[in-house]
Amino acid sequence: MRKLVVCAMLGLLVSVFLVSKLSAADAPRNAHPWLGVHVMLGNRGQAAALAEAVGGLADAGINAVVAEINYGFKYQSHPELASDNGSSKEQIGRLVAECRKHRIRLIPQFQCLGHQSWSSHTFSLLTKHPQFDESPGQYPENKEIYCRSWCPLHPEVNPVIFSLMDELIEAFEADALHVGMDEVFLIGEESCPRCKGKDKAELFAKAVNDYHKHLVEEKKVEMLMWGDRLIDSGKIKYGEWEASANGTAGAIDLIAKDIIICDWHYEPRDAYESVPMFLEKGFRVWPASWKNPKAVKALIDYSRTQKNPRMLGHLNTTWGAVPIKDLAAFEPIKLSTSSFSEGSVILDR
Repeated sequence: MRKLVVCAMLGLLVSVFLVSKLSAADAPRNAHPWLGVHVMLGNRGQAAALAEAVGGLADAGINAVVAEINYGFKYQSHPELASDNGSSKEQIGRLVAECRKHRIRLIPQFQCLGHQSWSSHTFSLLTKHPQFDESPGQYPENKEIYCRSWCPLHPEVNPVIFSLMDELIEAFEADALHVGMDEVFLIGEESCPRCKGKDKAELFAKAVNDYHKHLVEEKKVEMLMWGDRLIDSGKIKYGEWEASANGTAGAIDLIAKDIIICDWHYEPRDAYESVPMFLEKGFRVWPASWKNPKAVKALIDYSRTQKNPRMLGHLNTTWGAVPIKDLAAFEPIKLSTSSFSEGSVILDR
């Protein structure tokens, strides 16, 4: 009888050990809420201001910063693409040191595919390499369009972009990179000799998967992107900005599921149906708001009802609504951090 009891106890201990081991392995890699802020970092002055603001952001409960730098860095691989007042590697190093000191995860962003112009100004990639333009020779002074795109099928564009990504990963000492990809309206254009007539969802998915292969498979970093082009505006009635009305939404079933989707919504709604949609598709989701406190609260409250370990937390975008030096006092940031009882925590990778 005593042997039976001892064996039963040993069996119970082994079972507990195996269950605990399984639970640890199956636990979400990011068990704590991601409380982030997205900041434009287009010049060295903004980089310096952000380094000064990091301590206040940490005190406010922020544990992640997405720094959209694009061409605002002194690239060595393609110096012709760097802006004149871009940040140097040393200046970014100071920002990295401040983030490390205050235990904030710093994620650089390079806007891919779309957003290659603003108003009448075309950015350096398509200015220096006009052969990469998705709509070559069209829309003089960018009239009648929102933003230009590069061609996802041009055989020479990815080697250039990957060189820039690699420099950012090194300078930021990054374990993740945000590739943008929002509001892509020019894709599969009739004026593009490579993309004309091709399925726009497949074109978009190819671009996403190209970046994923380089970043996740080869560089071993995480990849983030905005989610609006993966939402079908015919099914979820967000309109053509927050969702896709130009045929790219089908890419959602063609891309890697370990991409982190930043699902942005800036207006108050009763429901944000794309949040559970992305979760059901298997993505990790980082909902993002802007400057309307009512919308911030509505999105946070709705997101948290999902009770899904892949719902990561909340990302605040700023888009010039507040000076960098005043970020910690930005009302939406205070509202978002106070909404998570865990407060400011270190992000597990």
